[in-house]
Amino acid sequence: MSHGFRAAIIGATGYGGAELIRLLQAHPLVKITSVISTSNAGAPLAEHFPHLQEVVVDILDVLDVDLIAGKADVVFLATPAGVSAELSPKLLAAGLKVIDISGDLRLKSSADYEKWYKKPAASEEALAQSIYGLSEVFGDEVKGSDLIANPGCYPTATLLGLIPAVKAGWIDPSTIIIDAKSGVSGAGRGVNLGVHYAEVNENLTAYKVNKHQHIPEIEQALSRVAGKPVVTTFTTHLVPMTRGIMSTMYATIQGEHTAEEFIELYRQYYEGRRFVRIRQNGKLPSTKEVFGSNYCDIGFAVDERTGRVTIVSVIDNVVKGAAGQAIQNLNIMQGWDETTGLLFAPVYP
Repeated sequence: MSHGFRAAIIGATGYGGAELIRLLQAHPLVKITSVISTSNAGAPLAEHFPHLQEVVVDILDVLDVDLIAGKADVVFLATPAGVSAELSPKLLAAGLKVIDISGDLRLKSSADYEKWYKKPAASEEALAQSIYGLSEVFGDEVKGSDLIANPGCYPTATLLGLIPAVKAGWIDPSTIIIDAKSGVSGAGRGVNLGVHYAEVNENLTAYKVNKHQHIPEIEQALSRVAGKPVVTTFTTHLVPMTRGIMSTMYATIQGEHTAEEFIELYRQYYEGRRFVRIRQNGKLPSTKEVFGSNYCDIGFAVDERTGRVTIVSVIDNVVKGAAGQAIQNLNIMQGWDETTGLLFAPVYP
């Protein structure tokens, strides 16, 4: 194998961009040819990420579409909300493939985007062209496409944990409650009081209650699978750790299904998909067990007394919830094995 496919990363000085660099360094088919920062162009990348000194020696490029088109085949957009909506059409017109890690292209309704993100939506053409890249569910649509909307971190953990049961009709979608918790890296690298060490340490905080921008993304995918509108209760919490998401989901069971049956349903649904691991009965996953990896681990507990199932899904928010899934989508786009460059064990302890 040779590094013949060229990749550019826009937004290289954020956590998502840094993780893309780390992972692509190990990819046998891809070479990073441009790292781009609108605010730090001309500076060495290692100036912002000292851990990359003598690993990546690139000088940060300016954001110039023609320059990028001459250097790359695919562009990863690890940018704040609102940037990709404007930039993606220009990159596509220059003949580039685009994988957007921001939320600009995930919602098919421009009105929903503007309501939840408080920014102008992308063009209808871009929204229509973009493929929602939840790799294990919509991978067939990803293959051969040029524009991927990489799912959010919370939606990735949540949807992988819910979709098989919703699709099989084993749970009542109207009863779904989602209790999700994330490490601080999910807030990005920007400085604000909410992620200050003294505020986060030894503290647990619920935030954006009933207002989180990932709510419509989750409901859009669940409605698509269910074949009818699905509305959920989704609450997010910030926990004092760097990486990891745990999404704990509760729903009323339709019919009679044991935990063993849920396990078998999910193992069949995700058969052949290496990055979803289903726990055996009585074993629930923890975030440490997927740290630094592209795995999503899922476990179940059925409560016969209440007739409800508890589904626990964990991911590393920066890998499976961002950079890792973006590379997995690139692999699928190009017809490569989806695990290429991503088969490494979680970091433990």
